[in-house]
Amino acid sequence: MAASMENNAWALDQLAKSAFFRQKLHEWGVIEIAYAIERIKGELLDWDLDALGISQDAWDKIIHRGIKPVIVFAHPEVLTDMPRAVAYYRTLSMVSQKSMARIGINSARFEQRDILPSSDSALLISQSLNDIISRLVEATERIDAREFDIWRGMAAGSQAQGSWQNAKGKRVETEVKRLIQNRLAEKGLVERQSPGGLQIQLTDGRRVVFSDEPDIGIFDGSTILAAIEVKGGIDAAGVLERVGAAMKSLSRAKEDNPDSATILVLQEVSLTETAQIDLHNNREIVNHWFTLEQLHGDTPEREEFWRLLGF
Repeated sequence: MAASMENNAWALDQLAKSAFFRQKLHEWGVIEIAYAIERIKGELLDWDLDALGISQDAWDKIIHRGIKPVIVFAHPEVLTDMPRAVAYYRTLSMVSQKSMARIGINSARFEQRDILPSSDSALLISQSLNDIISRLVEATERIDAREFDIWRGMAAGSQAQGSWQNAKGKRVETEVKRLIQNRLAEKGLVERQSPGGLQIQLTDGRRVVFSDEPDIGIFDGSTILAAIEVKGGIDAAGVLERVGAAMKSLSRAKEDNPDSATILVLQEVSLTETAQIDLHNNREIVNHWFTLEQLHGDTPEREEFWRLLGF
């Protein structure tokens, strides 16, 4: 029965993940941009290879295979005329938005529907991406046009995975926030709250703050009394990374107030034996941990959670 429930949870999670990836595929216009690029009359553009960062060997390889250069190499005129073309060539080079930002290029803003780069920015982006694309083409023994679809798909998949992890974490975090808000309302502890409900002033003088670090904090004036980190996701492979990130945030709460209660909330299926050992070994940083499932229903763990928070 337990295995069946776990398999069902896995299936539901994977279905949600697949639907999320499919949504991102259309949201980012991956297919639409590819078709638009293929329709461009690239032969009418001025291809100054040195100025555009394209190697002669890579150019010759593409031409000899009968592949349109505009499908492979970025051109400033395309980037300044076609919305989201930056995303096409960035994913073709298999470079992340974060990596682009490290060299001072905010490609993310140019991957929106209606934001186009200036001529100078378009040239810099073309040079940076073409240098990498040229090296990839040179290193590929036999170029096949379909391979470029795979290159773009790999980069888009990696980006979607990052977005999925963020979305998963946010969903679980939202659920814990909702539980706390409902509890405060049921107990009549709410005196007032800020627009959007990011801060709640309690009748006993404490404040509940929904933020980033920690995800949820309970304060008496400027003193943090309790810090809660919420980490979503069910994959066992990433749980230690999530626990590590929570420890960093909760350790800051301990620095501000060594007597503060630090709490981690995870999903049950992601709380592996290794993760529990890690948590036990770092109990001075993470004082308590609960699963989301334990916070639902009439459970001893749920009552302990409310006791720790004084709710």
